Amino acid sequence: MSSPEVTLASLPELLQNDAAVKVAGVDVDGVLRGKLMAKSKFLSIAEKGFGFCSVIFGWDMHDQTYFKELAISNAKNGYRDVIAVPDLTSFRRIPWENDVPFFLVSFHDPDTGSTLSVCPRSLLRRTVDKLKENGMGAMAGAEYEFYQFKAPDQESGGAERNSSATAAFLKQNPAHQLPALTEGMFGYSLTRPIQNQDYYYGVFDACAKFGCGIEGWHTESGPGVYEAALEFGEITAMADKAALFKLTVKSIGSKHGITPCFMAKPRAGLPGNSGHMHVSLVDSSGKNLLARETEDPNPPYPDLRHLSDLGRHFLAGLLDGLPDIMPILAPTINSYKRLVENFWAPVTVSWGLEHRAASIRLIAPPTASPKATRFEVRVPGADTNPHFVLAAILALGWRGVEKKLEIAVPPLGKGQDMGGEGDKGERLAKSLKEATARMARPGSVAREALGDQFVDHFAGTREHECRLWEEAVTDWEFSRYIETV
Repeated sequence: MSSPEVTLASLPELLQNDAAVKVAGVDVDGVLRGKLMAKSKFLSIAEKGFGFCSVIFGWDMHDQTYFKELAISNAKNGYRDVIAVPDLTSFRRIPWENDVPFFLVSFHDPDTGSTLSVCPRSLLRRTVDKLKENGMGAMAGAEYEFYQFKAPDQESGGAERNSSATAAFLKQNPAHQLPALTEGMFGYSLTRPIQNQDYYYGVFDACAKFGCGIEGWHTESGPGVYEAALEFGEITAMADKAALFKLTVKSIGSKHGITPCFMAKPRAGLPGNSGHMHVSLVDSSGKNLLARETEDPNPPYPDLRHLSDLGRHFLAGLLDGLPDIMPILAPTINSYKRLVENFWAPVTVSWGLEHRAASIRLIAPPTASPKATRFEVRVPGADTNPHFVLAAILALGWRGVEKKLEIAVPPLGKGQDMGGEGDKGERLAKSLKEATARMARPGSVAREALGDQFVDHFAGTREHECRLWEEAVTDWEFSRYIETV
């Protein structure tokens, strides 16, 4: 479990009975990349870090180098090392790997020593530091929905059923033949999890031991779909927990012959997988700064009567910048197949008090207590990088505070749907290509809030994703055109 008490001096005693240590950092796609190292090696690099090949910022999620060379890692600089510095406060033991010690790392530029512009953990930390300079902090919560599929039996005889078996199956078979963990639509079922009881409770218990505890854990509507709400906490720790939650589910699933799927839209005609994020601001004592001390008798909109002026500026910043950070909230080609009308997914710049059809749901009195006042950003899918999502949300909101922006879009009324007559918000991008072009353009809000270096790199990675899609020949195309054209 995470412990802030770990220091360089206490490491030898902490690891006295261990032979090895596992370390990992987060790449652009939110994937944990790391290694196992001897304890003696770890102790020698715990303070100043060690060289880690920068190629993890020079290739995609399947280890294919980006078609366009990007600044961090490329052939010209020899895919040189960056410096990976262990975060001692991230200490955990991996319960499903015999309690091997585990630390997260952050990446630094070897020339300047400063944090790497595209390091997900560092981007969020830099954003949080801006609030800290003003005596504030941020809290967050994450919710993930995901499908689960049964890993098919290997035909090689006796091979273990795991995620590799699923990958091998999909090389030879269409995706629709992959069996779901359970059949039918049965959200909040008390009986469906019993069909896979060891896995269901195994995930819950492993998350608690691994410092990414689950607050709520249930089936969601869809064949083999679960939803987890992670325990609310400080925003940088929350992002780590979200990344580690995915690692936990995939690891435990693989041991049970189950392949969890965090794609935004795994099945046509069925609901997608969301990755909603909850965010609030606090002062140094932990007091919620979004709640208004006394109800505003004359608010710009009734929905805002319990939201502080700080909260209103933060909300205005979110609404103003939302279209420009869409590649972060919807980072894959598949993401945009979830963000369509009539599927409980937001498609416009919209908000409203307790409005689950809006992009931003304001949770505040009278339905919530003042200390629970927060924003739920409902655009992200489960396929997102949690560090980037939370950094972008916080950066946009804080920009609204600094500029004292005013809310330019009226709230959705109860019973009003996105895209309807009452929705005055801009339609969000309908494709990754459209979203990336908007984010990358000169003068975008994303550039102002997150920096040119980050946007140039991240936009380049999304352009790579778009190019691979444009060059792909799909089963749909082949079936449709093989005979008739």
